[in-house]
Amino acid sequence: MNPKYENLFSTFTLPNGITLKNRIVMAPMTHYSSNPDDGTVTDAELQYYAHRSKEVGMVVTACIYVIPNGKGFPGQFAGDSDDMIPSMRKVAAAIKEQGAKAVLQIYHGGRLSPPELVPNGDIVSASDIPAQRGNTSGPTPRALTESEIEEIIHAFGKTTRRAIEAGFDGVEVHGANGYLIQQFFSPHSNRREDRYGGSLEKRMTFPLAIVDQVQSVVAEHAKSPFIVGYRFSPEEPETPGITMSDTLTLVDALADKGLDYLHVSLFHFASTPKRGVEDLSKTRVQYLLETINNRVPLIGVGSIYTAEDAYQALESGMPLIAIGRGLVIEPNWIQKVKEGREDEIVTVVQKDKQEQLVIPDPLWQMIINTPGWFPGI
Repeated sequence: MNPKYENLFSTFTLPNGITLKNRIVMAPMTHYSSNPDDGTVTDAELQYYAHRSKEVGMVVTACIYVIPNGKGFPGQFAGDSDDMIPSMRKVAAAIKEQGAKAVLQIYHGGRLSPPELVPNGDIVSASDIPAQRGNTSGPTPRALTESEIEEIIHAFGKTTRRAIEAGFDGVEVHGANGYLIQQFFSPHSNRREDRYGGSLEKRMTFPLAIVDQVQSVVAEHAKSPFIVGYRFSPEEPETPGITMSDTLTLVDALADKGLDYLHVSLFHFASTPKRGVEDLSKTRVQYLLETINNRVPLIGVGSIYTAEDAYQALESGMPLIAIGRGLVIEPNWIQKVKEGREDEIVTVVQKDKQEQLVIPDPLWQMIINTPGWFPGI
């Protein structure tokens, strides 16, 4: 191995004492491949995970919905009842058998859930504001009542308990990518005037309550250290919308929560802020690391395809590096770097290699029919 890349494969110990065998995390990516009838996992999904879990330190799964009206994708796997624990157990085992830590990403789609996928087509959110999709708007959601909000908070806790019983090493609270938790934090989607909306601090109530609930369940049910992470998106394009300044306030609060990591969702790792901070030439990651100030590990992600990309990310001060699309394209990424074959890493989709890449059909169809999502398409 090129000595330059040795630090990518040094161990890293999370705040709760769990040690990862290296700094590479498989990023969560929806794969549309669970059984459409009941949300249980398929053999194709299990093979997809197992094929990519051998060398990484930690795998964060695709998001699992915690309550029926939170389903956001066709072929999404479910965690909304105890009946799902056997299915969840298969995913945890497929990952852990390869030597990686298995973290279950838990979420609710909110206003981004397609009406045809949720009971009675009842799309819910913080307020009745539709999502903006380019020049068009999504369906208008129904504003949740306070009692429904409490139910969803507890649903995150219940799915955390199921993750513990299923053998996962941890959960990641999905507060990113425009889903329900972000919808409560965003001034675009949250126009409430109760304790869950209004000021920036009140818009943080729902995300922080979910963290508290998850941590409470872990304290009650986990018999050994259990990872709790939180994923967030730094900005929104809408006006009003989340600014970098808003996110730094949230991250400052999260950093004091005793979490095991924070995970920033970025399309490009080195991207810079759009608004809300004085110096728009500094990267978002620089701002985040300064705000966190070593209180909690930060995972960075975004267009990391080569060993050099990962090296530069680690050199920026990021302790853990998440690779998503890169590991879909190149499942042998770590092995090639370790063997000094980093020049052989594939960085674009090979359209004739679906079988060798062990990519389920539904995910493959999404990849090859979504220009701009993956390089080479």
